[in-house]
Amino acid sequence: MNRLFILAIIATMLIPMGCKRRLGPTNIEVEDSIRHYYPVRQGQQLNIVYKIGNKGPEPLKITDIQPSCGCIILAQDAERVIPPGGTTYLQMKYNSNKNTGYVQHTVRIFGNIAPHGLAILRFDVNVVPDADYTRDYEQLYKEYNLKNGIVDDIVGGKERDKGYYVDSAFQSRRTRDKEKYRLDF
Repeated sequence: MNRLFILAIIATMLIPMGCKRRLGPTNIEVEDSIRHYYPVRQGQQLNIVYKIGNKGPEPLKITDIQPSCGCIILAQDAERVIPPGGTTYLQMKYNSNKNTGYVQHTVRIFGNIAPHGLAILRFDVNVVPDADYTRDYEQLYKEYNLKNGIVDDIVGGKERDKGYYVDSAFQSRRTRDKEKYRLDF
């Protein structure tokens, strides 16, 4: 038993530890990092693709991607490590449901990017409302739910959306007043 334990310790000492190398900064090139899209109708989805190339001598490791709005959904298949001379495509979908008029958004990419570890992508678009009238967010949300088959909350309502609340002190006062003045309500 002790022999096995000693052999296991010796074996772990003989196994070479992984090669850990610190990545230095690298230069990147983004094709059209500032974009102006043609107007879209409110509720229309806009597909956005940025081409990112690693032009430096080190591998590019993207550590985080932060869009400025929850209406921008990033594709999960974006490569996080790009070799020197390689390229990747950052795919996003912009949902214009919650916006009207001129909107500008920013996407920040963090990694070993020279000189400050950050690349900024910007795009803007003019979101045109429906010609009939401008629907508010609640109407757009209801239309979205109906279109996608989510009708339980609309028909039955949510527990918190009854439109009123009951205060127990108010109920006891009302009962007391009813007995005092003999009101029938």
